[in-house]
Amino acid sequence: MSLRESFTDQMKLSMKAGTPARTSTLRMIMAKLKDTDIAARPKGIDKVPDEEIIAMLRGMVKSRRESMELYTQGNRPELAAKEEAEIAVIEGFLPAQMDDAAMQQAVAEAVAETGAAGIKDMGRVMAALRAKHAASLDMAKAGPMVKARLSA
Repeated sequence: MSLRESFTDQMKLSMKAGTPARTSTLRMIMAKLKDTDIAARPKGIDKVPDEEIIAMLRGMVKSRRESMELYTQGNRPELAAKEEAEIAVIEGFLPAQMDDAAMQQAVAEAVAETGAAGIKDMGRVMAALRAKHAASLDMAKAGPMVKARLSA
C-alpha cells in the first residue's frame, strides 16, 4: 500500500473513531500532499512518488519542531503540546530512522565506497548516502558526521 492510500485509510479510521486532533493532522498532511502534487505538474509529474512524500513529511516534522521550540520559549505549553501531537501523527508514516551507531556505520561505508580523501569530497559522500539510505537517514545529522569523518 502506498503512503497516499495509507493517508486516506487512516483518515477514515480517525473520523470513525472520533479523534479530531488526529483527523485534523491527517487533513493537513493530505492538503500539503495536494500542494506538492500541484507544484510537480510543470515537471510532468501528476502524482509525486513515495520518496518525495517522505521528504515532504520530514519537512513538516522539521517545521513543527521549530514551532514547538518557539512556543516553549514563549511560555505557550498548550501550543507546544499541539505541535508535539502533530509530530507524533506525521512520524507514524515515516520509516524508522537509523540510530547513531548505524548512521556512523553508513557514513563509514559511504566514505570507503567513494574513496573520499578529504573535506572536498563531502558532496560525493553525501550523494552516496542519499542514494542508498534516503528514507531511513536524517541527512541533517549525517552532514556533521561526514564532515567530522573527512576532517580526521
